[in-house]
Amino acid sequence: HLLLFLLFVGPFNCFASYSRATELFYSLNEGLPAGVLIGSLARDLRLPTAGGQHPASLQPPLSFTLASHGLGEQYVQLDNRSGELHTSAVEIDREALCVESSGATIFGGSPAVSSSSPSPESCLLLLDVLVLPQEYFRLVKVKIAIRDVNDNAPRFPVPHIRLSVPENAPVNTRLAIEHPALDPDMGTNGVQTYRLRDNYGVFTLDVEENENGERTPYLIVMGALDRETQDEYVTVIVAEDGGTPPLVGSATLTIGISDINDNCPQFNDSQLNVTLYGNSSLGTHVATVHAVDMDLGSNAQITYSYSQKVPQPSRDLFHLNESTGAITLSTKVDGDTPRLHRLIILGNGPGCIPAVITVLVTIIKVMMRPPEVVPRFIANEVEGVVYLKELEPINTPIAFFTIKDPDEKYKVSCYLDGDGPFRLSPYKPYNNEYLLETTKPLDFETQQLYEISVVAWNSEGFHVKKVIKVQVLDDNDNSPVFSEQLIELSIEENNVPNAFLTKLHATDADSGERGQVSYFLGPDAPSYFSLDKTTGVLTVSTQLDREEKEKYRYTVRAVDSGFPPRESIATVTITVLDKNDNSPRFINKDFSFFVPENFPGFGEIGVISVTDADAGQNGWVALSVLNGSDIFVIDTGKGVLRAKVSLDREQQSSYVLWIEAVDGGDPALSSTAKITILLLDINDNPPLVLFPQSNMSYLLVLPSTLPGSPITEVYAVDKDTGMNAVIAYSIIGRRGPRPESFRIDPKTGNITLEESLMQNDYGLYRLLVKVSDHGYPEPLHSTVMVNLFVNDTVSNESYIESLLRKEPDISVEEKQPQISIEPTHKKIESASCMPTLVALSIISLGSIALVTGMGIYICLRKGKKHHRADENLEVQIPLNGRINLHMLEKKPMEISNI
Repeated sequence: HLLLFLLFVGPFNCFASYSRATELFYSLNEGLPAGVLIGSLARDLRLPTAGGQHPASLQPPLSFTLASHGLGEQYVQLDNRSGELHTSAVEIDREALCVESSGATIFGGSPAVSSSSPSPESCLLLLDVLVLPQEYFRLVKVKIAIRDVNDNAPRFPVPHIRLSVPENAPVNTRLAIEHPALDPDMGTNGVQTYRLRDNYGVFTLDVEENENGERTPYLIVMGALDRETQDEYVTVIVAEDGGTPPLVGSATLTIGISDINDNCPQFNDSQLNVTLYGNSSLGTHVATVHAVDMDLGSNAQITYSYSQKVPQPSRDLFHLNESTGAITLSTKVDGDTPRLHRLIILGNGPGCIPAVITVLVTIIKVMMRPPEVVPRFIANEVEGVVYLKELEPINTPIAFFTIKDPDEKYKVSCYLDGDGPFRLSPYKPYNNEYLLETTKPLDFETQQLYEISVVAWNSEGFHVKKVIKVQVLDDNDNSPVFSEQLIELSIEENNVPNAFLTKLHATDADSGERGQVSYFLGPDAPSYFSLDKTTGVLTVSTQLDREEKEKYRYTVRAVDSGFPPRESIATVTITVLDKNDNSPRFINKDFSFFVPENFPGFGEIGVISVTDADAGQNGWVALSVLNGSDIFVIDTGKGVLRAKVSLDREQQSSYVLWIEAVDGGDPALSSTAKITILLLDINDNPPLVLFPQSNMSYLLVLPSTLPGSPITEVYAVDKDTGMNAVIAYSIIGRRGPRPESFRIDPKTGNITLEESLMQNDYGLYRLLVKVSDHGYPEPLHSTVMVNLFVNDTVSNESYIESLLRKEPDISVEEKQPQISIEPTHKKIESASCMPTLVALSIISLGSIALVTGMGIYICLRKGKKHHRADENLEVQIPLNGRINLHMLEKKPMEISNI
C-alpha cells in the first residue's frame, strides 16, 4: 500500500515543484515592419542560459513553443532557442484587429516585463508559450498591447451636408450637425476639433462631448439672418484629429435659410390716375394694381379687395380681380354715370395690415356716337362663331353686314381685317350693305379656326370692330382608340375613399366634338367605381375589402361627340392586395373547459379555435399562453391546450388563462381570449379527523352527567367538494360496562349521553368512530378511537393509560350512518288547544320530579366532595371537550381542542 501511495503522489509533487504559470506584458506600436524585437522571454523570465554559472554540459537546452493557435500567431515570430519574440511580415493594423476597441485605453510602455495588467479595454494580442524541458517547464501567458498611431484621417459619412435655419433664429441658436466625422483612431488621434473655412461673419462651430466620448459639432448662429437678403450659405466644414502631425477631413456644408412671414405687401405708388372714355365697351381694361411681398410661398400670397369706403355704384361699375388686381369696366357708361370715381384698393397678405392704393378714374363723356355694325348671319352662328363644314363650296355666303352712322351725319366705310379665304364686298344695289363669303374651299386638316374682323369708321376717325370666328367642322369618321385594350390594376385594401386607380386615355383622329372623347363605365361595373367622363380618371368611392372580394373585372367605354357617336371598349381588371387589417379572431371570447382533477400530463384539455381573414403571411396565426406558461402549453398549429403536469383540485380548483393569437403581418396584429379551466372534483381524499387528535386521549365523564348532555365531539374535514366532502359520523365499535349509553350525531359528530349512569357503569368506554364521506363511486372513510372514563375523579392516571395501550377487543358494526342531504322541512299540523294543554301539564309535572330528584342527589354527593377536596390529589374535567389545559396544575389525560 505504501508503494502504491508513493507512485500516485510522486508525479503530482514533481509537477508542483517545476510547473509555474507566468504572465508577460509587452506593448508596441501598430504598423511596424517585420523583425522588430518585441521582447526576450528567456531574459524576462530570468531563465538560466548557456553563459550562466553552471557549465553548459550540465544545462539542458531550453525550448520555446507557441501553444496557442489563435489570431495572434500570424503577427509574431518566436525563436525556439533564444525565446526572442519579433514582429512578422504581417503588419499589425490596430483598427482592423480591434474593431470593437475603438476609443479604449491602450496599455503603454517599453518592451519589458510589467507587474501591472493593461486596461481591460486595451487592444491585446494573446499568446500561450510553452517552456521546456521539464526542469524548466512552465506555461507563459504573453499579452501584447497594441498602441495606436495616427494613421487614419477623419472622414465625413456624406460629402454634402445640408442644414436648415429659420431666418428669425436668435443669436446663439445651436443646431446639431447630424453627420459628424468618423476617425477609426482612438484617444487624441481621433477627431478633436471642427472649423468652418468661411463663416460669413454669422456662424461658428462648437463641439460637445457626451459621456461615451463621442464629439458632435454644433452650428451656432452669431448674427441676424434675413432670407430676403441671402437665402443660402455654402461653406466647408473641416474635422481635425489630435495626432502629430494632425490629419483633416472635410465636407461641403450648405446652410439654407428658411422663410418666415416677416414681410407684408407693399404698393410702389400710393395713387394711380386713370382716364376712361364714356363710349368704352364692356370689359375694357381700366388699370392694374400690383403689390409686392418679399416672402415666399403662402407667406407671399396677395389678394386684392375694395375698401369699405368705396361706394356701391363704383363697385358695380368697375370689377376688381382679387387675384391679379386688374380693374375692368363691368357696366355700360351712360349719362347718369359720375365723372370721377375714387377706388381705394387693399393689398391683403396673411397676418398683415393691408397695403392701400387709390385709383382715381376720370370718365370723359363722348358726345359723338360711333358707327354701328349690324351682322345678319346666313351660316350657322353661335355667340359670334360661325360653323362651316370643310366641304362647303366656293362663294358660300356667311353673313350680311349693315354699316351705318347712328347720327346720319358722317360717311361710314368698312373693310375686312384678318387672314383666310374670305371676302367682304358691297352688296348691290343696296347702300351700306356688305356680303361676307368664302373665296375657296375650307380644309379642316390645314386650319380649323379663323378669326377675322369687320372694321367700320367714319370721317371723324371713330371706328368700330366686329370680330367673327369661323370654325371649320369635321366629319365624324373615326372612333376613339384606347392606348390599352386590357388595363390591369392593383390596389391595397382599406384604401381611402375616392382613391385614384388610373387615368384612362383614348384618342380620336376627328376634331372638335367629333374628336372629343368621353369615358363611361360598362354595365358590369360595380356602383362604387367612378369614371370621370371628361378626364378619364378612374376612382373607387369606398374602401375595398380583399376579404369580401379580391378580383374585379368590368368594361369601360370611350365615346366621341359626333353624330352618330362612335365608341370603343376596353377591359379593366383590378386586383385587391391584402393588408394585415384583420386581427386573429377567436370563435369565442371566453372559453370554459371542465377537466377532472388528476388529469394526466399533456392530455388534451380542449381546442382553441381561431381564424384570420387575411391571406398569406398576414393570415398565419401563432398561439401562446400569456400567463401560466409554466403549467399549460398550447399547440400553435392545432390550438390544442394541454397541461404539462397532472392537476390537483385541492391545490387549485380553477385556472384563468389568457391566450394570445398573433398573426404574421408587419406590424403584427393580435387578440386575446380568456380561458377558464374548472377542475372537477374526484373523491381522492378521505376525511381528516382533527379532533380528537390521538387514539390515546381520553375524557373524564362524571356519573352525575344528565342524559342528553353533550360529552364531546368528533370533528373532521374533507378536502374534496360537493358530495365528496359531505361527512357522516357513526360508531362502528363499542366497549365498556354499558357501551350503548353513548350515541353520536351522524351530521355534527357530537357524542351525547343517552341514559343515566349507575354505580356499576363506572369504568373505561372505548368508542370506534367511523368518519365517512359520500364520494362517488366509492366513499372514503377514516376511523378514530374516542375514550371516555366514567368516574368521579382520575385517581390512577397510569392505570388508565395502561388500559388505553391495550388493543381493544371491539367488534365492528357494518351499519352505515344515514344522513339526509336535503334540508328538512318541519310540518306543523294544526291541533286543538286541549291536547296542547295536556302535554304541557305532563311536561311540568315531569320537570318538578326531575328537579326534586337531582336536589337529593346533589346533597348526597356534596359530603363526599368535601372529603375528597382535602386530599387535593385529583382535578375535575368538564363534560365538554373545550378545556383550557393551561389553567390546570395537573394533566391527568391528553385532550385536544379544535
